[in-house]
This record gives sequence, C-alpha cells and structure tokens, in this order.
Amino acid sequence: MVTAVRHLGPNWYASVMGTAALALGGAAVAGDGGRELFTAVWALSLLQLLALLAARALHWIHHRDQALAHLADPAVAPFYGCLAMALLAVGGGALVLGRDWIGEPAAVALDAVLFTAGTAVGLAAAVAVPYLLAVRHRAEPGQATPAWLLPLVAPMVSAALGPKLVPHLPPGQPRATLLYGCFALFGLSLLATLLMLTLVFARLVTCGPLPLALTPTVFLVLGPLGQSTTAVGAFADLAPGVVPAPYAAGFGLLAVLYGVPVMGFALLWLALALAHLVRARRQGMGFAMTWWAFTFPVGTCVTGAAALGRHTGLAVYDGLAAVLYALLVAGWLAAAAGTVRGLLSGRLLAAPGPAPAAPRPVTVRTTSGAVR
Repeated sequence: MVTAVRHLGPNWYASVMGTAALALGGAAVAGDGGRELFTAVWALSLLQLLALLAARALHWIHHRDQALAHLADPAVAPFYGCLAMALLAVGGGALVLGRDWIGEPAAVALDAVLFTAGTAVGLAAAVAVPYLLAVRHRAEPGQATPAWLLPLVAPMVSAALGPKLVPHLPPGQPRATLLYGCFALFGLSLLATLLMLTLVFARLVTCGPLPLALTPTVFLVLGPLGQSTTAVGAFADLAPGVVPAPYAAGFGLLAVLYGVPVMGFALLWLALALAHLVRARRQGMGFAMTWWAFTFPVGTCVTGAAALGRHTGLAVYDGLAAVLYALLVAGWLAAAAGTVRGLLSGRLLAAPGPAPAAPRPVTVRTTSGAVR
C-alpha cells in the first residue's frame, strides 16, 4: 500500500469533487425526487474523500520527496486546490442530502468542520500556488493551462456552499458575518479568476490546442462561471432576514443581473470545450485523470442554471439544468469507468513515463523560399 501511493497526486481529489457534484446537481434538478439515490451518491463521495485523505497522508509520510516534487511542479501544484474543493463539496452535500441519513445535527457539524477546513486550505492554495508560479516555477506563458484556475476557484466554492450554514447560526451578527464573508470570498475568487482566465485564453489562441491528455481541462473554465452563478443565487436565497432590506433586495438583483450573462458565457465556453474535445478524440485522445474535468465544472453550471430558474421563474433554465445534468452524468460515467479500469490494471498508480521528445522543426516550402 505504501509503495502504491508514491505517485498518487492531489489531482485525485477531482474524483471526489465529481461524485459530490453528481449528488448536488441531482438534488438541484430533481428536488425531492430521487433523494435516496442522490444521498447514496453523496455517501460514496464521503467514502472517496476519507480513502483519499488516508492515502495522501501515507504519501506525505512515506514519500515526502515526491510530495515536495509535486509542489515544485507547475503542472501539479495547482491541483492542491482540488483538496479544498473536495472538502467543501462533501461538506455541502452533508447538509443538502446527508442529513437524511445521519441526522441534521451531525450533518451541520460535519459541514462546519469540512467548510472550515476547506476554506482554510482554499485560501492558502489561492495565495501559495500563484506565489510559487511567480518565484519558483517561473512558468512560460505557453505553459498556461486551465488547471491554473483551480486554486483560485476554491474560495468561490466556499462562497457558494457557505450560505447553507447561515440558518444554523444564531440570528444577528453571526449570520450576517458569514453571509458577508462568503460575499467577500466571491469577490476574491472572481477577480483573481478573471486575471488568470486572460492568460489561459491567450495561451489557447496564440499557442494552439492543449496536448491531447490535457484537452479535458478546457472544461475547468466552466467551474468559476457556474459556481459564481450558484453563489449569487445562494446569497439571494439567504439574504432576507439576515442583512438589511436594501441589501437583501440587492442580492436578489445580483442573482439575475450577474447570473444571466455569466451563464450565457458559460454556454459559449461549453461549446468551445466540446469542439476541442471532439478534435482531441479524433486525434486519439485516451483516458487520463483529466477526464474528471468533465464533472465538477459542469456540475456547477447545473446548480447555477437551477438557481437562475428559481430567481427568474423561467422554465428554460430548469430545462437547461436538466440537459447539463445529463451531460454531467455522461462525463461522470466515462471518468469513473476509466478510473476503475486504470486502477485494476495498475496503470494509474504507476510511475509516469518519460516525457515525449519535442517535435522536430518542420520546413515548409513556399513560393519565396523555405520557412522553418
């Protein structure tokens, strides 16, 4: 077991996030229908989280050199944001679904612990990973990938799921403090994500498509878009009676005036991501753990569309949430099947192979001469 976890990276927490998103998205779309099934899916995400926390603890204890190497690798370090989001997603699922099985007091306690831990880890990652990128990794612009968004999105997950704890706090200052605190996390993550997103988009349009194995990470951009729409919807749900009336109404306006255009951009990006995916599959893209990018980001768009359905009263958003959830289910099944096959074969936990050699320059003959 100790040897098997040597190459177990923080990216594995994405599988926890994906399973939790499957449960939360189902609850948002179906309401009270199918709660037993979605609660079982949430319980699976909790078991995944506990297993991975234990395995990663062994990784740090027995393979500290490899763990530090992951931190020093600009391609791996951003995935430490997945730990925070896995904690937060499972904690949020405890209040939405887990309370049916473990009772409300236990669900509140579990969510409070996971929310606190996830928020702390997320804030640490949001500072540490960009700092390491700047002073140690020295990554080139052409190395930018959507994975760089992961540590910056983690506080947005806190912003979206934290309001669920507001009704369980004493009225007055405690409730208002948590709601405004989640709003601050929303702003922190949104502005940082916008800065990083420009680098990611510039890399795509100036340096060409991502390598085949990384192509699914294009879907990660949907995460901050869907999660921020979910967050403003949650603020609007909880604000009445928690903050003064003018601000409560303002949160309601924000849920629509922010959420509608951002969801429109999310659909544009989804079409772009699907086009990249079709191209990569045609060129022979095989399974990699990056396939879990098909799950959590799409799940945030499911909950975001459901929130818009509540606040606009438009059935089209309910229909959009259902369509996106079908896409989420397909993505989860594909990622889960590939992961199980990879674990059974031992390929996913094996040492990574040597990096492919750089392509040789190509000479193109033109009418005016040869161009390298």
